[in-house]
Amino acid sequence: MQEFHQDNRLSVIFNRRSVRSYQDRPVEREKLELLLKAAMAAPSARNSKPWAFVVVDQPESMNALRDIMLFGKYNAPAAIVVCGDMSKTQEGEKGGFWIEDCSAALQNILIAAVGLDLGTVWLGSYPNSAQYPAVQKTLGLPDTLVPLGVVYIGYPAEKPEPRTQYDEAVIHWQRFGGQKN
Repeated sequence: MQEFHQDNRLSVIFNRRSVRSYQDRPVEREKLELLLKAAMAAPSARNSKPWAFVVVDQPESMNALRDIMLFGKYNAPAAIVVCGDMSKTQEGEKGGFWIEDCSAALQNILIAAVGLDLGTVWLGSYPNSAQYPAVQKTLGLPDTLVPLGVVYIGYPAEKPEPRTQYDEAVIHWQRFGGQKN
């Protein structure tokens, strides 16, 4: 385990774990804004930036969101909903990258939160045909915004151990089935 902690620059990645229990403490707006800045630092195909974000940090709004999340009954005090903005995507083959772009933005939120001593859990929304319409309706999203995922955010009440899930069995060198020399 210790070998992947040797490079301090990577510690935020190895310390990123899903947190499902949070302290009863609000997340400061400044930290939420830093997470949004990190999200928007993500790469996007053709620099289209096909994302929109809905920040939820009021108890009533969090309760409404929590109520409709199939696997999100956790006590997080805040959430950022990462949406694909279909009005910013391109038609045809070139338009199919909103999922990758929004996933990169969402991953940046998860990693940046570690650096701010926050815990997060990624709750999928799209393409679950029962989940994402419920999120759209609850948040009053226009049809052009598709909620890819919901990130619950808060101060963790638990501290999962850092880890890597490195598995040499899924690595192939040069071509499938190739071995490391």
